[in-house]
Amino acid sequence: MGIFTKPKINKEDSAKVLRDNKEQPVQKLGIGNAVSDSKRKLLVKQAWVTEKASDLSNLGKYIFVIDRSANKSEIKKAIESIYSVKVVSVNIINSKGKSKRLGRSIGKTSAYKKAIVTLKEGQKIDVVPT
Repeated sequence: MGIFTKPKINKEDSAKVLRDNKEQPVQKLGIGNAVSDSKRKLLVKQAWVTEKASDLSNLGKYIFVIDRSANKSEIKKAIESIYSVKVVSVNIINSKGKSKRLGRSIGKTSAYKKAIVTLKEGQKIDVVPT
């Protein structure tokens, strides 16, 4: 048998192993039960507090800086669990880092991801620091 050849597996042997191994099927790691509250808090980094964001808050839309690996469903569950509100929709903006120069040296600004979260009618989040 060569180095790069696969060992041949008999179909009857593999079926027998599957029949003998009567363990519970492995649960897929979905967002529902697999992500703890502490991880959800890490997904949402901070609120994006600008004049435009405060104008959107009057419409029930709030902007958050989120983790770059987070997706819409994770953000929805995280906002609902942290702030105890009902999220209607989530829109995501992925901003790339820009190249900047200072003299001869060239650097890059940090990339970030923002989420615009729309809440159910009549619900509010207090994100402005007091």
